[in-house]
Amino acid sequence: MSVALIEYNTEREKLIIPEYGRHLQKMIDHVVAIEDREERNKQAKSIIAVMGNLQPHLRDVPDFQHKLWDQLFIISKFELDVDSPYPILTKEKLEERPDPLGYPQNFPKYRFYGNNIKRMIDVAISWEEGDLKEALTVTIANHMKKCFLNWNKDTVEDKVIFKHLVELSNGALDLTNSNETLSESVDLMRSSKKKQTTTNNNKKNYKKNNKKRY
Repeated sequence: MSVALIEYNTEREKLIIPEYGRHLQKMIDHVVAIEDREERNKQAKSIIAVMGNLQPHLRDVPDFQHKLWDQLFIISKFELDVDSPYPILTKEKLEERPDPLGYPQNFPKYRFYGNNIKRMIDVAISWEEGDLKEALTVTIANHMKKCFLNWNKDTVEDKVIFKHLVELSNGALDLTNSNETLSESVDLMRSSKKKQTTTNNNKKNYKKNNKKRY
């Protein structure tokens, strides 16, 4: 009496896309081995139909058929040679890394200034020389000093802010040799604390006014 050998999943070939199951993977392996191209094309289209029935939730996904064909080539380990209605996915294309995204902050070492400061600087650079541009530049420098103090919680000399402004504007906005003086650190911090207190009070009043009454 012969004993049937038991085949364990751990001993089987790893499923490439487990959602489709082992039977479909075996079907694709069979099609890869078919020598007649016309027959391979015919069988591949049949498998696509089966895959669509196994994944009905994909029907609402844009390019539904395109995704199925891509998955077909992935399961075949890119060995299936058939005519596809879409560009054939290759292993190199699948493993291709996307281009790194540019970080929006051009000067990450001065992150405490924020991106809005850089935008304001770019606007000031685009203005024509004159009193308005000079006034805007001083306003930006004051705001930079306020941001610096919020981060440092201490004090900072104007020349440090002017140096950072020159760096952030690539030399286009330079107050280092001017007679301009920025607002005192105490005044800027007092203004910041007053604004924060007002904001907190508004939040408390909002919660108080919107409290449920039974």
